[in-house]
Amino acid sequence: MAYAYLCVIFIFGIIQCGSTSDDPSLQISEEDLRIEIGGEWDLDIYISQENVSGYINISINNGDLIETNKQVIHIDPFVQSWNVTVSAVDAGHAVINFSLVNSLDNRTLDAKFVRVTVEHDDAIFHASAVIGWIYFVAWSISFYPQIYENWKRKSVVGLNFDFLSLNIVGFVLYSLFNCGLYWITEIEEEYMRRYPTGLNPVQVNDVVFSLHASVATVITIIQCFVYERGSQRVSWTARGFHVLFAAVVAVSLILAWAEVIKWLDFLTYCSYVKLAITLIKYIPQAYMNYKRKSTVGWSIGNIFLDFTGGILSMLQMILNAHNYNDWESIFGDPTKFGLGLFSVVFDIFFIIQHYILYRGLGSYIEISGENNPGSSDAFLSEPIFA
Repeated sequence: MAYAYLCVIFIFGIIQCGSTSDDPSLQISEEDLRIEIGGEWDLDIYISQENVSGYINISINNGDLIETNKQVIHIDPFVQSWNVTVSAVDAGHAVINFSLVNSLDNRTLDAKFVRVTVEHDDAIFHASAVIGWIYFVAWSISFYPQIYENWKRKSVVGLNFDFLSLNIVGFVLYSLFNCGLYWITEIEEEYMRRYPTGLNPVQVNDVVFSLHASVATVITIIQCFVYERGSQRVSWTARGFHVLFAAVVAVSLILAWAEVIKWLDFLTYCSYVKLAITLIKYIPQAYMNYKRKSTVGWSIGNIFLDFTGGILSMLQMILNAHNYNDWESIFGDPTKFGLGLFSVVFDIFFIIQHYILYRGLGSYIEISGENNPGSSDAFLSEPIFA
């Protein structure tokens, strides 16, 4: 990675040396705007040099959402700053493009853009932000009821090892994706080259959550080595999935190292593995509860916090979709919403198992020789209820 970093600096230096530093540049007072429908905002535009012969062309994508009081600014050689008023017409996302053009040869000397978000109501924006932090906290502390349950019982019997093994792989890959996009400049720059008007999708809370989740899961795994675990172990089915996921990550890593694909692609493939794990990780625990006819050892507190986080996450997406007329973010690309809904459905199923199907059923003792130790579900023993 250090070698790649030095190469990027070297190439950047060559580009800078070869660039025409004599060309004037545009400077705009804002890069991102958030305006309510009916509101206005004044942008200040500057040119870095005097005596520029040309004009500034202003264009808008999604022009039905916003308007500007100027479409072209004809440059006065003795004026270096101008004001452009942006008016919000309808909710949504738009981009204003500014191009500084030399009138002698129609060459574009510089170009800048401003991202504009038009919202129905600023109160919804703040409510969404509060909801985001609440579900961040709920998901962050959702790991501790299980850790406490294990410590209190001095046992991890009832906690499915397949679920745990899939969870740690998922969170490590999620951390890798977040840390790469947030901290590694080359990867962030590659993302901005692909999506020049987009924003980095990874924020600091994403990094904190994924790293914290990885650490909390590691603590739970350590408990599995310290406390009573019976005959539980990772099943052959789960091991098969791990081999598949490892192959995907390894091949992607080799291709990125050989510069066949970009490092951003490698992180993207890691995120796809994380999504796949999210879809299947709850199944082993639900099946284990069914086989044992008990939820003893599986913390219901973890489920309630996960359920709270999932519901609030979907509520935030719905509020944002309404506030910005962006329902396509849910129905056009349903991955994030669908994964949240999938997790909530499993949480409801776990609640039904705990409070209805197996309510009042006590702990169990393991009968020696009940299962063949060589079978894939050797950790599953039939319970004897009090």
